[in-house]
Amino acid sequence: MVYFEPRIPGNTGSAIRLAAVTGARLHLVEPLGFDLSETKLKRAGLDYHDLAVMDVHPSLDAALDAATSRTPDARVFAFTTQATTSYTSIAYAPGDVLLFGPEPTGLPGDVLAHPRVTDQLRIPMLTGRRSLNLTNAASIAVYEAWRQTGFAGA
Repeated sequence: MVYFEPRIPGNTGSAIRLAAVTGARLHLVEPLGFDLSETKLKRAGLDYHDLAVMDVHPSLDAALDAATSRTPDARVFAFTTQATTSYTSIAYAPGDVLLFGPEPTGLPGDVLAHPRVTDQLRIPMLTGRRSLNLTNAASIAVYEAWRQTGFAGA
């Protein structure tokens, strides 16, 4: 999981908890919209901070290099409400990278067009709705990818 320039500490705290319970690694791309010692971040992550693996990177390229270091041919899926491909139409593989943008803006165009982005995916919603909560969206995607790969480690 890669969070590009996250801004809301509670969402990142929840992502830490998601990483801890699924075994996903969380990569945060700076700048962050909060300090990692912020109370809301710690509260949302509860006591899972020590169980999660999280890295902070100075750039998207650094995060993608780290996220794909064990699987150099890993695919990078960027999640956006603008995509036409559903997240359920992908056959996920171990090592795939799930890239999410900040609330409230989502991933900027230059990130969506990044040469390492394999495809842009969307999570269906009712017409007229703007977006899901960031970590709710990440949870849906992480669990689908994990389900498809046999819930390894569970």
